[in-house]
This record gives sequence, C-alpha cells and structure tokens, in this order.
Amino acid sequence: MNGAYSGWLIGAALLLALVAVVTTVRDRPMGPVLLAGLGLLEIAVLVQAGFALAGIGHVAEKATFVGYLAGTVVIPPAAVWWGRAERTRWGPGVIAVAAFTVAVMTGRLLQIWDMVP
Repeated sequence: MNGAYSGWLIGAALLLALVAVVTTVRDRPMGPVLLAGLGLLEIAVLVQAGFALAGIGHVAEKATFVGYLAGTVVIPPAAVWWGRAERTRWGPGVIAVAAFTVAVMTGRLLQIWDMVP
C-alpha cells in the first residue's frame, strides 16, 4: 500500500467531510457536488483496494486488513443511498460522517500495513 496515495485519500475524504458539514450547517439538501465527491472518493478507494490486494502478502493480520478494506469500499455507496433518501439537511450530515469514517479507516489500514509480520 502506498503511504503517499493513502495520505492523499485521507485528505480528500476530510475535505469532502468539511464540505458536507458546511452544507449541513447551511441547511441545504445533498446536491451534485457532494454526489460527485462521493463518486471520486469511491474511485480512489477502489484504486487503493487494488494496490492493497496486490501486496497483501506483506500484512500480518490479513483478516483485519481485508475487513477494513471491504468496509472502506462499501461506505461511499451506502452514503449515497442513505444521503439521497434523506432529503433534509441530515443527508449531507450522513455524507460527512461517511467521509470522515473513510479517512479514519484508511489511517487504520496504514497502521495495519506497517505492522511487522
């Protein structure tokens, strides 16, 4: 797993979370900017998953690593589904929580990756 790419992914997820929090505070429903951000985040997470699975032999705790990796892949589509269903200000709130969760889980993936087998 590439530390620089993961750092970029964490930064992008936190930026998306910040935009979603601002949208929530402004009492606006989810719009195309948040949907596009989640789409880009999902693509970035899938690329990271490809890198990670290519070098999974390096990981000591494979089951934990794969669980976190699967979780990060599932979260953005779930946030789109839930955010579109919630037409109030809390739709972007769901997206903020999801983006923050992806950032934290990506950080945890890096910690697991760096553990010596």
